Amino acid sequence: MIYSDRLERAIHAAIEAHDGQYRKNGDGVPYIVHPLQVALYLARAGCAEHVVLAGVLHDVVEDCESWTVARVAEEFGEEVAGIVDDLTEDKDLGWDERKQWAVDHVPEMREGAVAVKAADKLQNLSSLRLALRESDDASAVWAHFKGGREKTLAASRALVDALCARAPAALADPLRQVMADLEG
Repeated sequence: MIYSDRLERAIHAAIEAHDGQYRKNGDGVPYIVHPLQVALYLARAGCAEHVVLAGVLHDVVEDCESWTVARVAEEFGEEVAGIVDDLTEDKDLGWDERKQWAVDHVPEMREGAVAVKAADKLQNLSSLRLALRESDDASAVWAHFKGGREKTLAASRALVDALCARAPAALADPLRQVMADLEG
């Protein structure tokens, strides 16, 4: 994929939208690193440009006050907005309900949204695996997760299984591997 003006605009929009946000794992990494890594996974997997754009923007509606699906559509097109809409969780739901919704929603998602969700989960789990490898205290790492170790792994396994049934192999294979590493 060639680096395009649309992609550059999406990166700038995401940087501005996520300004001041940090990853929840307590490592002090700016949040923007996550959607950029998701986009890199998608580009490496050979996904279409609109899917990569959605990867960059996948959390703006969910996590940033000034963003709506309509704004994403206006600035980046209906294809990108549809994927972002497919991925946006209802933050009014509790943790257990959101995690179950994510699993139940996979069969209904458009193809591009499945790819973005797989890349999103791959990045989150890879980041968790790295944090656990680098930490002297695994319980301190798990303390940053609402579900703790057991519930987080169970919810992740359910989502990984659902995603891998539909995701491109270039995302599903590493997703299965990182999940196995975390469970092992």
